[in-house]
Amino acid sequence: MNLLDHQSRFEKRFTELEKEFNDPNLFSNQKKFQEIAREHARLKKLISQFQEYSKVLENEAGSQKLIAEARDDPAMLELAQADLKEIEAKKAGLELDLKAAILPPDENDSRNAVLEIRAGAGGDEAALFAGDLFRMYSRFAERNGWKIEVLSTSPAERGGFKEVIAVIEGENVFRHLRYESGVHRVQRVPATEASGRIHTSTATVAIMPEAEEVDIEIRPEDLEITVCRASGPGGQGVNTTDSAVQMHHKPTGIIIRCADERSQLKNKNKAMRVLRTRLLEAKQQEQAAKHSQQRRSQIGTGDRSEKIRTYNFKENRISDHRINLNLYNLTGLLDGDIHGLIQTLMTRDYEAQIAKLEQG
Repeated sequence: MNLLDHQSRFEKRFTELEKEFNDPNLFSNQKKFQEIAREHARLKKLISQFQEYSKVLENEAGSQKLIAEARDDPAMLELAQADLKEIEAKKAGLELDLKAAILPPDENDSRNAVLEIRAGAGGDEAALFAGDLFRMYSRFAERNGWKIEVLSTSPAERGGFKEVIAVIEGENVFRHLRYESGVHRVQRVPATEASGRIHTSTATVAIMPEAEEVDIEIRPEDLEITVCRASGPGGQGVNTTDSAVQMHHKPTGIIIRCADERSQLKNKNKAMRVLRTRLLEAKQQEQAAKHSQQRRSQIGTGDRSEKIRTYNFKENRISDHRINLNLYNLTGLLDGDIHGLIQTLMTRDYEAQIAKLEQG
């Protein structure tokens, strides 16, 4: 796939937009003006990336030539190889951005993401694993400068979570995390296992684009809201005020419960954020079902029942079953160093989609 083959198409569209900007009638239609302005800014940045990518390819070829000529000069060879490594890293990042830009824009990519993790099969060990996954995504968010806010938790008695829901805010969060939805499986010896036998447990991860108020209309008459006293740890006052909120959306049967805050209003607002997001997800899933064949060909289908990954502690291995990828750095990955894994998933998905576009 030669990414530069797509450059002329975007340059042509950019020229068309430049002409539209010279039309004085454009400013009388503010909505159209804003749409054109956003597309113009996106294409201006994209064309700059194409130009930068072309220079990187030239630099890569120059470094490879220098390496070939410096075989008998160890010092020069070492410098040339270090230079090539930097160029290749920059090239990989640009290729990922260009592949994403070539595809039709996905309005969800720039959204924040709501993360839901639930313990599955495996009892206490599943809850502990759900806690490990939540820490992994929290650390990954920190590495990217994203903000993570817990919306709701259901802690397990021996540690970890029966369920945890959080929103992750930042630039292109959903674009990066959308591939994490599905069943995650862990294989390890639990701390409570005296015989040293390996147990297999699971946790389910759901990544949803956070909905905004304009996305979903929720009528007050469709909601049944009840309040009760929160339970569990939280200090003085947590069990003496009616702060926990349960929200029932009658048309869909969705029930959200938030009890982490001492304020009833804060719990209500958090429950509303989760409800909007779940309703948006249901709406988008319904629309996507009309293009089910296309979704099945993609990596990031978001199917919560799909077993996507295994974490094997004995072998220090993480296996992503969708792309047959094995990584032997389980400790680092669980500490949030999953950028390379996610970048590989994004690249494979973009390449498959671009291939379909080129065939069509």
